[in-house]
Amino acid sequence: MITRSLLPAFPIPERLRLVLLAFLVLFVELALIRWTGSNVVYLSFFSNFVLLGSFLGIGIGFLRAKSPLNLFPYSPIALAFLIGFVLIFPVEIDRSGSDLIFFGELETTGLPTWVMLPVMFLAIAGVMATLAEGLARQFVRFEALEAYRLDIIGSILGIVGFSAISFMGAPPIAWGVVAALAFVLLMPPYLRILQVVAILGFVFMLGRESFTPGYSWSPYYRIGVLEIEDGVHGVGVNSIPHQIILPVDRLAKIEPLYEVPYERSLQEPVDVLVIGAGTGNDVAFALAHGAKRVDAVEIDPGLQRVGQERHPDRPYDDPRVSVHITDGRAFLEQGNHQYDLILFALPDSLTLVSGQAALRLESYLFTLEAVEAVRHRLSPNGVFSMYNFYREDWLIDRLAGTLQTAFGHSPCVDTLDDLGKRAVLTIGAIPAAVDCEEPWVADAEVVPPSRDDYPFLYLREAQIPAFYLLAMGLILGAGAVMIRFAGGPFGSMTNYLDLFFMGAAFLLLETKSIVQFALLFGTTWFVNSVVFVGVLSSVYLAIEVTRRVRLPPPAVLYAALVLSVLIALVVPLHSLLGLPDLIRFLAAVVLWFTPIFIANLVFAQRFRSVGESNVAFGANLLGAVVGGVIEYAALVTGYTALAILVAILYGAAFVFGRRHMRAPTAA
Repeated sequence: MITRSLLPAFPIPERLRLVLLAFLVLFVELALIRWTGSNVVYLSFFSNFVLLGSFLGIGIGFLRAKSPLNLFPYSPIALAFLIGFVLIFPVEIDRSGSDLIFFGELETTGLPTWVMLPVMFLAIAGVMATLAEGLARQFVRFEALEAYRLDIIGSILGIVGFSAISFMGAPPIAWGVVAALAFVLLMPPYLRILQVVAILGFVFMLGRESFTPGYSWSPYYRIGVLEIEDGVHGVGVNSIPHQIILPVDRLAKIEPLYEVPYERSLQEPVDVLVIGAGTGNDVAFALAHGAKRVDAVEIDPGLQRVGQERHPDRPYDDPRVSVHITDGRAFLEQGNHQYDLILFALPDSLTLVSGQAALRLESYLFTLEAVEAVRHRLSPNGVFSMYNFYREDWLIDRLAGTLQTAFGHSPCVDTLDDLGKRAVLTIGAIPAAVDCEEPWVADAEVVPPSRDDYPFLYLREAQIPAFYLLAMGLILGAGAVMIRFAGGPFGSMTNYLDLFFMGAAFLLLETKSIVQFALLFGTTWFVNSVVFVGVLSSVYLAIEVTRRVRLPPPAVLYAALVLSVLIALVVPLHSLLGLPDLIRFLAAVVLWFTPIFIANLVFAQRFRSVGESNVAFGANLLGAVVGGVIEYAALVTGYTALAILVAILYGAAFVFGRRHMRAPTAA
């Protein structure tokens, strides 16, 4: 590296510089969560590993804020190496186990997952550590609460910016260019030849990927379309073969599962609802069977757009079809129109809702409560059918048992082959609505239905799979080693154990909010973005209140916090589902943002008086890593119990922070 910067330092005001650094850190974190999952399929299902690696890296960056060696100038180099590594070694997950099911192809490509996962975790932590160190070195220039306020402003802008890119369906080069511009603004006086090469390098790599023919980007996936022959296209998402586009006449011959619901139904389906409409095969099939009205519900606008452009039968151009780009469960709950036939048409999302929570996009579609909502949307002689490649007998039986519990009689189960366990489950609003000579009878112990509080359909037993336990051990072990070597002795953080527990508790509180809003308003990217912005806005509001208002003693705030968490715990979620949209939204905000607001009053009151703001903030972020690990307890207990864990962790924060408590002073 040469000794002089290639660009003069821009006269950026100190406060604006902190905001820009916070923007860059959160923007890159969100981009990595989204982008790595499209190339490393493993991370499509476990993007919270990327989130935890990011938290760990950011925490380490803050602990290094006063280190003699500044790693921030190396951040574009680290980011370029990470992007290059992912593009050279893309990988698909090995989904061959039967304890936790993932749909898609079974082969693994690229490096083994036991190699790729730790490498990705450590690499992401390293990249985020170098970025966060730049933020932390600016952070310590301000009074603690003012620095926190500016950090939150930048974080909100980061979420809004990345959400805008998602809304536009922009390819990876869009976030690469945004990150590059931020580096150019922030890097002087560190911008040397190596940094310039790195910035141009990662923009070039992302640009090359973005303009690969046959690929487009939706808010959820990288979508690839391959023309197999005239009128036939294969569609893959995140490198997994996902759908095939075929004209109806060929589809009926090749794939019999589409025909089964119509063979079982004893009436002509005039009014049809298709959830998981995708590229349009199921919609075209309904039209071919005489449907006069079809409501086509698809969560991914990119997949629907591919179908509209490529499907040879042009089902989405038919005036009988109404397209709804939304979550299937939300559509069921927020209407009252009844249908002759409701189809769950191969709804397997192959991705998680967000970096937090172990929810997949379709998790709330297969709970007992969702099937009961289906029953209410059927006409008196209506029929409900779901079909997929289920892969496991126990999963087919679980879904059949769910239908039996919700409808009060047994469904008809047609298993079409052993390979992939193609099955069609069909049931009528009344038994006489379906032609089923041999209704399903459980021949073994059936796994109970998944519920809204425990929406883990593909998990056979209420347990944390061994793979998760191994991964969590890796995260905690690697985190401890990295903190010790990068951040120094652990003793420097012992004064901030209360902030550590606050970080763990807040991560769980945020996760619970995401989960509850996903159920009430859908698992769409937009709902997820709104929740994140709402959380950070609550944090910002708490900071401003703390700066301007004389707060009650800490013990009173802790008591109010625990009370608000317990109130949210005891209010039954299903009681909100039937409310009008605006009232349901206001009730959800009051129930789940009130604890978040009070929690940040507690944090801000404590943080304003810390001696080493970087160490205190780093301890809080590292606590969030532990909270992310604890989140997996929901696989055993369900999500409601997370509120109890939140109360316990805040109780621990109160105990360890008592010696720091004093009567609050006026701002």
